[in-house]
Formats: sequence, C-alpha cells, structure tokens
Amino acid sequence: MKKALMLTLAGATGLASPAAAGGFYLQEQSVRGAGRAYTGEVADTGVSSLWWNPAAIARSPREVYVGAHAIFVDAEVENTGSTITYPGGVTVPVGGEPRAFNPIQDGLAPNFAIATPVGDRFALGFSVAAPYNFTTEYRDNAWARYDGLESGLTTADMQLTAAMRATDWLDLGAGVSAQYTEATLSTAYPNLAPGAPDGVSQLKGEGWDYGWTVGAQAHFDTLTFGASYRSAIEHDLEGDVRVLGLGGPLAPFNVDTEGSANFSTPWIATFGARWQATDRLGLNAQVNRIGWSEFDEISVASSAVNETLPQRYKDVTTGGVGMDYAVNPRLTLRAGVQYDPTPTPDDLRTARVPDGDRWLYGVGATADITETLKMDAALSYIAFDESEVNHDTTFYEGTPAATTSRLRGTVNGNAGIISLGLRKTF
Repeated sequence: MKKALMLTLAGATGLASPAAAGGFYLQEQSVRGAGRAYTGEVADTGVSSLWWNPAAIARSPREVYVGAHAIFVDAEVENTGSTITYPGGVTVPVGGEPRAFNPIQDGLAPNFAIATPVGDRFALGFSVAAPYNFTTEYRDNAWARYDGLESGLTTADMQLTAAMRATDWLDLGAGVSAQYTEATLSTAYPNLAPGAPDGVSQLKGEGWDYGWTVGAQAHFDTLTFGASYRSAIEHDLEGDVRVLGLGGPLAPFNVDTEGSANFSTPWIATFGARWQATDRLGLNAQVNRIGWSEFDEISVASSAVNETLPQRYKDVTTGGVGMDYAVNPRLTLRAGVQYDPTPTPDDLRTARVPDGDRWLYGVGATADITETLKMDAALSYIAFDESEVNHDTTFYEGTPAATTSRLRGTVNGNAGIISLGLRKTF
C-alpha cells in the first residue's frame, strides 16, 4: 500500500504541459503583451503589465483591464520502443496505441486587473491571473498511460499591489499574492499478467499558498528600464488518493485514503527596456531568468508513507525583442519574437510533461474605440522543437511484484493563440 500511495501522489511530478512557456508556466497574462511576444512588459506602464512589474501602475490613470487567450495545440507523442518488465524479468513492448494525437488540451486563459491613483504619488492595484493552468489527456490504451492518463492543473493568482513615484524618474512597486491551486491526476497501473486490463490511480488535491513580488522602473526622455522579481511559491496540496482495479496478489495495493504533496513553483527575475525610437516607433527587449531549480523534488506525505521524488528541473533564461508602431493616434500595431528553452531534464522527461524548447512569434494591435476605451487583439504562434520522452517508473517497488515501465518516445507540436482584451480609463 505504501508504494502504491507514493506512486499515486507522484503523478503530481508531471503536473501538465502548457502551450506558451517552458515547464508548466503560462505567459498569457496580457493581450497587449501577446502582440509583441511579451518582450516589453516589465518596462511598460498600465494595469495589463502588473504581472511582470508591480511598479507599472505608479504613473498610470485609473484603469481596468480584462482579457482572454484561446489556446489551440497541435501535438503528437509517438512511442519509439517503450518496454515493461514484469516479475521474473519478462520484458515485453508496451502495448496500445503507438501515437497520441493532441494530448495537450485546448484551453482558455483569462486575465483581470484594476488600478487607481491615490494622491499624486501613490497607486493601488488588484489583479487576477492564471499562471499555471491546463489539461493533458491520454486515451486508456495509449502507450504513455503508465506516465499519465489525465493531468488537470488550475491556478488562480490574486495579487494586491502598491506602487509609488519615488522621484520624477523612478517608480517602485510591491505586491502580495494569494494563489489557489487545484490538481486532478490519474495514471494506469499494470496488473501482473501481460495483456491484462490495467488498474488506475487517481489523485485530487487543492490548496491556498502565498508569494510576493517587487519591481522598479526608471523613466528617461525616450528610454524606460524595468526590473522585477517574483518569488517562488511553495505549494501544499491536500486531497484524496485512490488506486482501483488491481487484482490477485496486487489487490492489497488498492487504496482509498487522504494524502498530500508539496512542491514549489519557480521564482522569476525580469529585466527589460523600451526605447521610443521615433514619434511612432517603439522598440522593446526583455530577458527573464526563471528559477525552475525550485522544482527540484516533490515531498509526499500521508499516514502510510513519507517520500521524496526527484524532479531536477533546471534554471533557464528566456529573451526576446519586439516593436510597437503607431499607424495613427487611434491605431497601434505590434510584433515580437521570443526564445524559451525548456527546463525539463532530458533524462527525466515524462509523457505527462512532453516539453521542448520553443520559439514564440506574436503580432497584435490596439484600437481606440473611444477616448477612454481601447481594444487589444493578438495572434501568437509557437513552434516546439522535437523532444524525447525518457521516463522509468517502478510500480510496487520493494516487493516481489515490482514491475518497471521504461517509456521512450518523441514529441512534435505547435500551438496557436488568439487573444482579445479591453482596457478602460475612468
């Protein structure tokens, strides 16, 4: 029972795979930013830049923003020689469908933010974001089923922000976040006879956890610099664990109990600049250092077991450039490109998180509907480099029934994103 519970909670190691950023992070926190591939947000002003820099509202008017990003993923995960070894050393190929089409599900990422000046030098803001939010699904007979059948992760980050104009050129900001996380995970478990129907493990968990962010902007005649830091958040999920469908000598591994899993999301350090090259043309550049090494392990605890599960994600640096061009006083066009390497280690990449390096290309526009209402729109395309699944799992470890799956595969894919938003000053 102990190993069954440990492996069930280990389903959280993969979490899931997003469309637009490495690991399980979603960048879709601003429609305006999507149009330039998120390359100028830390140095821009207004509520739609709050995720990247809490100082962004220090000199903006009273403003509200709402946006949504529809994410469409086209991916294929293909078996390249996966095997399973049963007790007694009998090794056979993993059966089932050799290709999984579009296991990363399409989704919708919403954003909301509002801010108001307080006197001449201060501002307060509130924002809601979904920084880790998606679903992956494999069919019951897919070759990847021993890594994961379903992975559902939903987060809602609610941030309260305070900012100030420290001098004529320097703005400072700070924020605190309450982040709600909900996860649903399931994995197939092999019975001992090759070809026998699989059992299944299921985990549902949720929890509230907290973090913080700080930032600054330096404004000069035609040049603005921005820098920010967002803390890692340690997540504690409490929930229910079930293992069903195991028969014969494996029946004692069936379980229905409470359990918990602990893991950390990364810190993010962002640096960028915006240069107003001409009256119409603005140029942007941004670099993000993402501390994915915080996701080094998952700690699992229950009345039955205490285990540490290695992840070994690595820190990465992303970067990109973009532009804004004012066609006329009522219409601005944008474009940008960003490179984002994967933090997942090559020797531990799972089918649950079939992540790879990617290039993000964005185009967008802002149109003034009225003097106080602006509409943002953007289209993004993400090209994923081919990556390889390389993941071993030993079920019922430490018992005579120990069974090891060795999953090997390739992942190819791309994604398209349609983003729409409104910004209103009042």
